[in-house]
Amino acid sequence: MDVVFIEDLRIETVIGIYDWERTIRQTVAIDLEMAFDNTVPAATDAIGDTLDYKAVAKRLIAFVEASEFGLVETLAERCAAIVREEFGVSWLRLRLSKPGAVTGSKAVGVIIERGTRAGA
Repeated sequence: MDVVFIEDLRIETVIGIYDWERTIRQTVAIDLEMAFDNTVPAATDAIGDTLDYKAVAKRLIAFVEASEFGLVETLAERCAAIVREEFGVSWLRLRLSKPGAVTGSKAVGVIIERGTRAGA
């Protein structure tokens, strides 16, 4: 299985359950691994044959910036659904974190895997 990835995609959004969090924008960071067979684009050298990580990133940025979820779990699930449904990804691993959300930690968040991983 080949993997196309996006690492440390930082996006500003409204996220959190506390009243003060609902009045500010906070940074979330997304790490995303997506299953994709890269043999065709490697042979053709054509962007149209790829899983276009720029298009995926732009779609997630637009969605996350406009969202106002309480939980990172909800945001992670919605992002995973967008990638799977709109980009035809059969398997993904998504890590969504809130840097600095807990004093003394670099970041907190969730890691989810959705779909069937080929060869696993």
